[in-house]
Amino acid sequence: MKVFYTVITCFLLTLNSSYNDVQAQELEFDVTVNTPKLQTVDPRVFQDMESQLQSFLNNRKWTEDAFNQEERIKCNIQLTITEELGPTSFAADLAIQSARPVFNSSLETALLTHVDKGVTFRYEQFQPLEFSENNFNDNLTSILGFYVYLILGLDYDSFSPLGGEEYLQRAQNIINIIPSNVADGNPGWRPNDGNGNRNRYWILENLLSPRVKDLRYALYDYHLRGLDLMPKNQDLGRANILKAMQSIEKVGRAYPNSMIIQMFFNAKNNELVDIFNQGTRAEKTEIIRICSKLDPANAIKYRKIGS
Repeated sequence: MKVFYTVITCFLLTLNSSYNDVQAQELEFDVTVNTPKLQTVDPRVFQDMESQLQSFLNNRKWTEDAFNQEERIKCNIQLTITEELGPTSFAADLAIQSARPVFNSSLETALLTHVDKGVTFRYEQFQPLEFSENNFNDNLTSILGFYVYLILGLDYDSFSPLGGEEYLQRAQNIINIIPSNVADGNPGWRPNDGNGNRNRYWILENLLSPRVKDLRYALYDYHLRGLDLMPKNQDLGRANILKAMQSIEKVGRAYPNSMIIQMFFNAKNNELVDIFNQGTRAEKTEIIRICSKLDPANAIKYRKIGS
């Protein structure tokens, strides 16, 4: 009997451990550290950096929700070292992408495609990466934590109206606790840091602004009521996506030149062309008008819809 209870106890402990592992893996990050201008620092430092970043992002528990394997948010980070400021200090461009699955299909849709240029940070080989939501430790983990919560906020918004509010507020809290001396020497955290209105501060300012709320509602309509519906009812799904785009147009009028609209089109421009190539003539005319107005850099691409 004791043997039986011992076996059951071990089984339950193993099961609980496996469950916690699944819970902890909301994110599935692929991390690459590029060093095109490497001069003096040992290349093994960057190999260790790549491994540490991947472990930090994938193994930490970022939410209290349980994620199944197929629900994990797929993300990519490319950290391109642009300058060695010292043996342990670097400048880099950080390219970050995230995607969510399209229900009832094998497809994925991009939620975030963004490049944060001029990131500065310190990194010491073999030193563990430490992060706290409520206390500043270092610029690198604060930037990574910021983007994790941004990714979670956008992902949750795509599944329920304003569903990502908690995670966007957590990203805002990271901005709020950055010390002044750190913000002064590490651009991206403050409204006036030389990058206009195109930095981390303005991403959250946009997303939490009442003027942008319709865009966040549109993320739900675009994804859950649009893309996720298209495998079963393509016409209705596409119609709902068009309505979502009309809501985003309203945001463009209420908040001209907002950063978040351009970020939306950075992720969605090719997808929108693919979706509306199969649309009605009226849908094509309307989507070309909206997209060309809000994303003029890609106007030529949109004008080819259905041609």
